[in-house]
Amino acid sequence: MNVTALVFAVLALVLAGPAPAVLSRATWTHHSPRAALVLWQAIALAAVLSAFGSGLAIASQLLVPGPNGRPTTSPTREIDVLGVPLWTTYVVVLALTLLVGARLIYAILRVGVRTRRRRSRHRMLVDLLDRTDAGGGSPRSSDIRVLQAAEPIAYCLPGIRRRVVLSEGTFANLDESEITAILSHERSHLRARHDLVLEAFTAVNEAFPRFVRSDSALGSVQLLIELLADDSAVKVTGPTPLARALVTCSRSTAPQGALAAGGPNTLIRVQRLSGPQGDARKSSAAYLAAAAILVLPTIAVAVPWLVELNRLFQSR
Repeated sequence: MNVTALVFAVLALVLAGPAPAVLSRATWTHHSPRAALVLWQAIALAAVLSAFGSGLAIASQLLVPGPNGRPTTSPTREIDVLGVPLWTTYVVVLALTLLVGARLIYAILRVGVRTRRRRSRHRMLVDLLDRTDAGGGSPRSSDIRVLQAAEPIAYCLPGIRRRVVLSEGTFANLDESEITAILSHERSHLRARHDLVLEAFTAVNEAFPRFVRSDSALGSVQLLIELLADDSAVKVTGPTPLARALVTCSRSTAPQGALAAGGPNTLIRVQRLSGPQGDARKSSAAYLAAAAILVLPTIAVAVPWLVELNRLFQSR
């Protein structure tokens, strides 16, 4: 069990820190964003499960055999077998494991509630300030809102009452094909619910201590999500209109909780549109790596642990 706990602990530390740092510097992910995103999700999930696995493997030492051979649940009997120092250590580890779980649940709820409140307030504002009926060539659609601003702005507000927010400057500076590209990009975010992926990574990022986690993970996932939306828009209009639209909207900003068309990664995205769009071998390797990260540690570490627990419970 101590070996099991050690393996889980090392795996959790590697997946929470060094692994994301290495993957965030890779450039192949730009050409295979879907496979890269699956790999990122596997790393995050495996890090969380490994952290829990390490704590529970140590805490399981409290299940010492009683007089009848079955695991005891009496603290006094556990102390008689383990001794006070070792029993205290195991109890503290169990408490810390439960605390990590509570911290993760709290982070998920906190991020979700905070994000939805911000979106709700901003959705109300854009509905009040909407100038879609003012003309100017803006398309008629129930999910589009147009703001009075000379600067090209394009972003979306995910959720049940989703919105695509544009500015009058967007219509003044983009032609019809470019506007179609931007709308396709933003609606791809909404259809795929990319916001939920970002929420999950934000919660995990906040749940792990600063000295363990890698902040590069969240930034890399944000870029991959934009690349996926770009790929969806390219299927509608081709790369050239989208590239021109991204350059025009490169300084576009969005409130927290929204997904903007522009941003600091615009140059990377535009350069990518002129290059190859995918590598089947690297994508396959990424999918296999994601499966291995989740499956192999479970088979190699968790199964012997479960077998041992099963032996304890079945003993007489």
